[in-house]
Amino acid sequence: MAAAASLLEPTRFLSLPLPRSLPPRRGLLHLPTSSPLRAPRLRAQATTPRLPPSPSSSSPHALLSALKQSLLDSLAALKKPALALLLAGALLAAAAGPDHHAALAASGGRVGGSAFSSSRSSSSSRSSYGYTAPAPRGGGYSGYSSAPFYSASPFVSVGPAFGIGFGGSGFLLTLVGFAAFLYLGGFLGDSSGGGSVLTDTQKTTVLKLQVGLLGLARSFQKELDQIAEKADTSTPAGLSYVLTETTLALLRHPDCCISAYSTVDVKRSIDDGEKRFNQLSIEERGKFDEETLVNVNSIKRQKAGNQRSSGFSNEYIVITILVAAEGVHKIPTINSSSDLKTALQTLGGVPSSKILAVEVLWTPQNENDTLSERELLEDYPLLRPL
Repeated sequence: MAAAASLLEPTRFLSLPLPRSLPPRRGLLHLPTSSPLRAPRLRAQATTPRLPPSPSSSSPHALLSALKQSLLDSLAALKKPALALLLAGALLAAAAGPDHHAALAASGGRVGGSAFSSSRSSSSSRSSYGYTAPAPRGGGYSGYSSAPFYSASPFVSVGPAFGIGFGGSGFLLTLVGFAAFLYLGGFLGDSSGGGSVLTDTQKTTVLKLQVGLLGLARSFQKELDQIAEKADTSTPAGLSYVLTETTLALLRHPDCCISAYSTVDVKRSIDDGEKRFNQLSIEERGKFDEETLVNVNSIKRQKAGNQRSSGFSNEYIVITILVAAEGVHKIPTINSSSDLKTALQTLGGVPSSKILAVEVLWTPQNENDTLSERELLEDYPLLRPL
């Protein structure tokens, strides 16, 4: 029994009520006896805000990661404006591309020659018109062998001894009539340097025929190349060959001819005709970026050239025929395919003896080169649709 009482004594002690806690003394920290010492420490850690680590305590790897993240955020914010700028630049480059190609015309071919100097020398050797005054007639009265003295008037003559007579009036009338004929001829007709009156055979005509073709006529380009390689452009016969073969090649491709233009200039002299011919030739040659095939006056030159292939097939071909011939020649104004056919037949029929100069120019010469519709309209605005 004593042992059981000793075991129950602690249990009774635990069941007694706890005494009231005394007020804490100043300067001492009061801790409840019912709470463990570590509980307040855990609450303090939970309520204290977390501060970012100081830079001095951060590692280099953390700094690089933060910088990388900042750059990525900046690039993400600028992504849309950058795409817009790239798109605008691409559009501007595409818009500027055709203008650059338009400034550089396609490659060009040129074949022909001139015989102005030989024709000029032959024409200067011809005899010019002249006048030989006839011997004066007698004074009107027999018995006087001396020639009469003529006054300023063509109708009055004064004899050597006496009176007034009309014996020399016929000669003076002839002189006045011939002078009037020459004077009026200066207004009614063209005159050359020697003072003689020009007929139609002494004038010079400069003809120009320009034709636009579809780029499908690749065989036409090859025919022109063959003509330029074979022709002897130092003789009138060779120039006639170039003219005849070129007009025949165009007549063989009527379906490819889509536009044309023609001019006729009749000049007073060979010099004026040569000047006009050279002007037209330089004007057409200035539209080429480079002449890749040349045969002029038997001077031949050929080079590959820089191709401007844009991924599209050859769109258009333009050929220009220039002819200078003695006399007056005419070709119709081109308004239809029949007018073009007539003009080609007329040019091909010019006699070789009348030809002073022939030049055939075409572009593009290289079959891999292109002539776009925009270039056709800008460089050849006078072409009229057939």
